[in-house]
Amino acid sequence: MHRRITGQLVIATHNPGKLAEMRELLAPYGIQAVSAGELGLGEPEETGDTFQANARIKAEAAAQAAKLPAFADDSGLAVEALDGAPGIYSARWAGPNKDFGAAMAQIERLLQERGATTPAQRKAHFVSALCVAWPDGHVDDVEARADGTLVWPPRGTAGFGYDPMFLPDGFDRTFGEMTSIEKHGLPPLGLGLSHRAKAFVKLAEICLAG
Repeated sequence: MHRRITGQLVIATHNPGKLAEMRELLAPYGIQAVSAGELGLGEPEETGDTFQANARIKAEAAAQAAKLPAFADDSGLAVEALDGAPGIYSARWAGPNKDFGAAMAQIERLLQERGATTPAQRKAHFVSALCVAWPDGHVDDVEARADGTLVWPPRGTAGFGYDPMFLPDGFDRTFGEMTSIEKHGLPPLGLGLSHRAKAFVKLAEICLAG
């Protein structure tokens, strides 16, 4: 049985880019969102072997620490020619300084080593797993993906992470060249293109709608 989110919600992230996206998605529902960073909560060790498992670890840790419902995302980039890497290690590839420029260069270097030079050889997808956990142990979670192709050099300075090298299927601009509304704004304002927007639509249906 799904549970509706009401009142205050902890967003279990210390990533300012993710926090901004999540706040924008939640805003129309009148949810008062406070981040784990603003509450001074620590970051739990992400020991799961799937996006869903890691989202649940983060949401449950924040819910227990704050004694409030907590909303977490675990997301990343899976590159087909790299056997799904970086996957759940997407953030770690950027290192402690969160240098996604270096991470994108590493992906490009590996693609070149494997001879992945044509668009058909450079398919990738973003995955977003969302989880809402309550202090009493109740959990709701969903997952979605956005498919595309990797371009080089990276294009655009909007978005964050691997967005500048990700060209979503059917478009001629990367996530890094799109406004936040275009990328993850929900209809009718935006196209709901991103993996996080698609997952949020699923979550809204079970925890926010009605």
